Amino acid sequence: MEHKLDLSRRTFLQQAGFSGVILALGCHWPASAAKAGKIVQVDSTLQATELMAWISIDGTGKVTIFNHRSEMGQGTWQAIPQIIAEELEVSMDDVQIRFAPANPQKYGPQPQEGSFSIRGWYQELLRIGASAREMLIEAAANHWNVDKSQCYAANGHVIHRDTGRKLGYGSLVQDAAALTPPPQVVLKERKDYKIIGKPLQRNDILSKVNGSAVFGLDKQLPGMLYAVVERNPRFRGKVKSFDDKATKSVNGVSHVLKVQRAVFGLMYEGVAVVADSLWSAMKGRTLLKVEWDDAGFEHLGSEQLFIRMNEDLEKPLPSDAFETAFKNSSAAIDAHYEMPYQSHSCMEPLNCIAHVKDDSIEIWGPIQEANWIQADLSERFKIPAANVRVNMTFLGGGFGRKAFPDYPLEAALISKEIKAPVQVVWTREDDMSLGPFRPGAVYKCRGGVDNNNKIFSFQIISASQPIGPGQDKDATAQLVTTNAGEMGGLLGDYYKSIPHYSFGGMPTKSPIPTMWWRAPGANVDTFACESFIDELAHLAAQDPLEFRKAHFSTPRYQALITKLASVSNWQSRNKNDGWGMAITECFGSIVAQAVKVSRVNGGKVRIDKVYAVMDCGWYVNPDIIRAQVEGSIVMALGASINHATHFEDGKAVEKNFHTYPLPRIGEIPQMEVHIMENDEKPGGVGEPGLPAFAPALCNAIFDLTGKRIRKLPFSLDEV
Repeated sequence: MEHKLDLSRRTFLQQAGFSGVILALGCHWPASAAKAGKIVQVDSTLQATELMAWISIDGTGKVTIFNHRSEMGQGTWQAIPQIIAEELEVSMDDVQIRFAPANPQKYGPQPQEGSFSIRGWYQELLRIGASAREMLIEAAANHWNVDKSQCYAANGHVIHRDTGRKLGYGSLVQDAAALTPPPQVVLKERKDYKIIGKPLQRNDILSKVNGSAVFGLDKQLPGMLYAVVERNPRFRGKVKSFDDKATKSVNGVSHVLKVQRAVFGLMYEGVAVVADSLWSAMKGRTLLKVEWDDAGFEHLGSEQLFIRMNEDLEKPLPSDAFETAFKNSSAAIDAHYEMPYQSHSCMEPLNCIAHVKDDSIEIWGPIQEANWIQADLSERFKIPAANVRVNMTFLGGGFGRKAFPDYPLEAALISKEIKAPVQVVWTREDDMSLGPFRPGAVYKCRGGVDNNNKIFSFQIISASQPIGPGQDKDATAQLVTTNAGEMGGLLGDYYKSIPHYSFGGMPTKSPIPTMWWRAPGANVDTFACESFIDELAHLAAQDPLEFRKAHFSTPRYQALITKLASVSNWQSRNKNDGWGMAITECFGSIVAQAVKVSRVNGGKVRIDKVYAVMDCGWYVNPDIIRAQVEGSIVMALGASINHATHFEDGKAVEKNFHTYPLPRIGEIPQMEVHIMENDEKPGGVGEPGLPAFAPALCNAIFDLTGKRIRKLPFSLDEV
């Protein structure tokens, strides 16, 4: 299937081949989600008929389903249409998919974060497809003058049971669009699904392989200029002055101007070089001389940052109740864990096209959070949101960074100044070194077991930068109470089965900007939690898997960990190998992983295989789930043994992949992913597969070598 994604939605519909009047049905988003939809606009200029906002059908019966979420590899491009197509009774082979622009009134919230696309909207999407189907059936019944109950839909047609007569959707859609959507619809039972739950090939694969898929960097507009920006390497510094004489001598350079971008409320400054080609803009930037004013904030290095975090670990006020429980444990230990700063380092660096006019703004690019960006630009430019159009392309990775509105704002400000459309491109060095970053963190863990070899006391105190632009003042220490606080990724049953737990922390002062990173919270906390639980299992002389299982009362947790034991042959594992496991819960899903390691080539540690079991409840496409878990493991592998971001004198050190190496093909272990089958509500898929890997790997290395890994990243050559 071809994807000509540079066509606007209007142009596509005009070329769809149906001569008629469009009646656009937008989805109504009531709190109860009980009503299906209502007519929100009539537009005589489009040449296909749109049902339920997501669905457009032309006169030939060709179905187009609009994906209202960003697609950055996680599979919404396929999964959302697959849900709708199931209830609509059309084959995915007969469906075209197109991106929908930002329009929260029509599509509801469109953020792509928190692994929320399916788990947040699956019921509404099912109702959208079912409502459109029922309207088409009603239109056919009216045409035949028969009772609606005598008709059914299949393969893009409505069929009359008694006579076998059938009408294609294309001949019915205009009449269907004039009907009132049903207030309630009967959805299929899971056993009757024909499309959902099947490993259908993703519709975007071919276009990404042959190069026809349009990512942000591929998009071009008539008369578009190009810009790169020299930004302050210490983030907060201001432009004192700049010398652009040499820059303007470069052929094609048309503008050099000061520009800003907003990072959590702070305005970061830079100098933009605009030209008629990206190469000219980049060449002009190399000749630009900028003098920065970096006064008024600290210029910290990594050593200073982690010293400060470790000092902050000692600040929370202790709980007498927990101290008593810790002392009363039959056996007790303590440990210290450390996680580094990380950049997002998506394969596609940040980029954005903006075209600002007096009364409108249009954005194109790898946008992860269209609604936020639309609202932010509307507020800052005092332009109605209806006149701010945000168009999503494919994203070459996102991980939270491309949800942030700073880079579209920067592009819009440049466009407004030069009065032309402009594509602002971040180089790899810009993307990797200018933040915001995933914050580093340190953990002080203490705990003990009782005479029954179960956890009796469990405390984790953390210190880290909070998400934001950084803070300039020390926080006030708080009391860390007993049986209070939470740790990202920790399974719910631990809060019930551990009689004395205490979780708390201190925010660390630093001017470095930080933000979420794939599986925020859990991607750092789980390393400390699941590694220390393994240490407690060793203290109790218990099998790590059985030790965890003994703390679970929820059948869902029990089933998952039992499945992991089965698929990995945990009970019959080779004692000459190293085996480790971890289990985590985030974004509504639970993931357990077992990692096998061994020594090869004169003692070097090799990661042989990773077993992963995902419980995401109700799901759409198992191939997408497996791909997301595998991708999460690869990303976690890089963050465990390959890369980290360091700082010197307030600047990020790592600027490209020679110093921030991602895993290569030869480093990727075998992976085996299993999916639990149950009737639970759907959970997320794009993020929950990441947090468990690092502790499972380090626990396996301990099992093999007797050495605990408590600081990431580490080198396999040194264990």
